[in-house]
Amino acid sequence: MDHYQLVAALAGNPNVGKSTLFNGLTGLRQKTGNWAGVTVATACGTFTHHDKTCLLVDLPGTYSLDTHSKEEEVARQYLSSGEADAVVVVSDATCLERGLHLLKQILSLESIRDRGIPVVLCVNLCDEARRKGIEIDFELLRDVLQFPVIPCCARCREDLLRLKETILECEGGRENYDCLDFSPKELAGETVRYTKTNYRRREEIIDRVVTGRFSGGVIMFLLLLGVFWLTMTGANYPSAVLWNMFFALEERLAAGLTALQVPQALIQALVYGVYRVLAWVVSVMLPPMAIFFPLFTLLEDLGYLPRVAFHMDRSFKRCCACGKQCLTMAMGLGCNAAGVIGCRIIDSPRERLIAILTNSLVPCNGRFPTLITLITLMFLTGTSRGVSGTFLSALLLTAAILAGVAATLGCSWVLSHTLLKGVPSAFTLELPPYRRPEVGKVLVRSVFDRTLFVLGRAAAVAAPAGLVIWLLANVTVGGGSLLFHLTGFLDPLGRLMGLDGVILMAFILGFPANEIVVPIMLMAYLQTGCLVEMTDPAALVELLTANGWTWRTALSMMIFCLFHWPCSTTCLTIRKETGSLKWTAVSFLLPTLLGLGLCIAVHLLTMFV
Repeated sequence: MDHYQLVAALAGNPNVGKSTLFNGLTGLRQKTGNWAGVTVATACGTFTHHDKTCLLVDLPGTYSLDTHSKEEEVARQYLSSGEADAVVVVSDATCLERGLHLLKQILSLESIRDRGIPVVLCVNLCDEARRKGIEIDFELLRDVLQFPVIPCCARCREDLLRLKETILECEGGRENYDCLDFSPKELAGETVRYTKTNYRRREEIIDRVVTGRFSGGVIMFLLLLGVFWLTMTGANYPSAVLWNMFFALEERLAAGLTALQVPQALIQALVYGVYRVLAWVVSVMLPPMAIFFPLFTLLEDLGYLPRVAFHMDRSFKRCCACGKQCLTMAMGLGCNAAGVIGCRIIDSPRERLIAILTNSLVPCNGRFPTLITLITLMFLTGTSRGVSGTFLSALLLTAAILAGVAATLGCSWVLSHTLLKGVPSAFTLELPPYRRPEVGKVLVRSVFDRTLFVLGRAAAVAAPAGLVIWLLANVTVGGGSLLFHLTGFLDPLGRLMGLDGVILMAFILGFPANEIVVPIMLMAYLQTGCLVEMTDPAALVELLTANGWTWRTALSMMIFCLFHWPCSTTCLTIRKETGSLKWTAVSFLLPTLLGLGLCIAVHLLTMFV
């Protein structure tokens, strides 16, 4: 790091705008990764000011350095390592005392005190403090602390420039902190003045409604319904555009390889196997994710998701699990792999493992196309399609999601009373203030950090899966393809579940990416040797009916789509997060056995209906 004049650590409590401040200082000159030996993500970025470059290390948000979680442990270890030349402590202007407690803990570290590492206190969210009538005497604060104190609004360019200058002025500095025996409570009382007595009254009224036992549930349901309706309505056109673009290119690729005298069998495998599966996954998966993830991130930035966790805490506590599992479950709606990674926010190893094992019980974005297809074709009449049909589809999809939530709670209860016995741990969940989301940054973050990340992982496994699928459909043994023989072998189990061997084989071959389950099923029914699309709903219904489908088949397939093994990306993520093949196997078997049992039970119960 010789080309950096300074290495500065950015520390602070959660919900103080630290990430916004970090993004404002570094722009897009960032990189993310995991701390050595632990699964806690960090971000590093640089900024240049007056020909000097600073490396900024964004530490995990923490309320204390008394280590209770991996985030707190990582923050303490880095600050104690002496790798930083300066430390910027970010506090909330609307709650200064809490930030001063963390500041005093940082100043008490031997690595900071003995080496005299310069510390800067950045009091962020000053604009919110002004709106709430909170005034801070910054001059008195500087006199007591005897080091730089910078009032800041992370969205203000001038404040960011002043903070950059202050950080770079720490180069080569050495401070004496021996006399800093201040009391955070007394110092906050001396420097903070409240000019409005009921400055939080409006937020408190909103919170009573949003977190209420009845009203909170209704609001969650309506928001979930709205998000799905927008996702389903908005994804149709871009998905069709991508489909036409990719499949127009397909013929050109085949023609180009033919011109290069590539063997026809290899062209078939590469173009109609690998490329077609990859194109299918991208065209089907990208548009819904590009809509769902920004909507999800907007709710996150607004401050709503922590209130969902607060509302659901009672339910998870009854299951001897952690209320934060609600947040990881919500992340799983976009991608189960992302939800598994999000389980890092849960401090208790037992409760974190419960959240990981049950995350795939809530269907991810990749299973939505299959669920939507089944709902639209088999449970909606032709007259109910269009805008009203889309709304009804969203309503039924929401009901399916709620069934996944119920299964998550039930399986969490079973695990906490069998394999992972224990009582629920207490945790502190701060309800951040409602903030206006920064739409531009939300779009950038959701597209690059979530959508493209998840899509890249899915594409990486979909491409080789395309080759396997093509080989199974085109390699013949004993007068039939390997795919034909395998579906015949699975048919008895499939019939017992209310399905058939083709459907079961489609789910097995869809292990790399759930989006290709339906096209594999159609390929097997039509015996085309490659993935096909049927855009005519009437023709698709006719094909399924000709192959023995009834409403019971569709119902059983919906159940199995909800509850079956996680995709390959999620399984790899679980293996990485738990470091255990045993728990990866449990996470694979748990939803599979649940789906198997439910399908058999529903099939037997509906046989006489």
